[in-house]
Amino acid sequence: QVQPVESGGGLVQSGGSLRLSCAASGRTLSNTGMGWFRQAPGKEREFVATINWSGGSTDYADSVKGRFTISRDNAKKAVYLQMNFLKPEDTAVYYCAAGRGDYISQRREEYPYWGRGTQVTVSS
Repeated sequence: QVQPVESGGGLVQSGGSLRLSCAASGRTLSNTGMGWFRQAPGKEREFVATINWSGGSTDYADSVKGRFTISRDNAKKAVYLQMNFLKPEDTAVYYCAAGRGDYISQRREEYPYWGRGTQVTVSS
């Protein structure tokens, strides 16, 4: 069992930056892809970014490409989401998720383990 725990959310002005962290307790994250998703009020949870075990493969939603960077430190069992040039439309609860195996995916169904989320609010 893996239990992701997110941190690092907060209030930031448009154009600013935040770095989200995800610490995974429980079993090792060995050979496990990780993902970040977000959910804005009244909207469905959507894919943001994903990374494989080695960090050699990543994928991003078109809306965040060039602004967000996903990375991981396997020794610390941690995954990060660096968010730059934030926009008001990035406002959402951000969730970290652990996948079924060592691959990247944009599909929520491929992630059985989820954190409780961290709020990111971008003011205009």
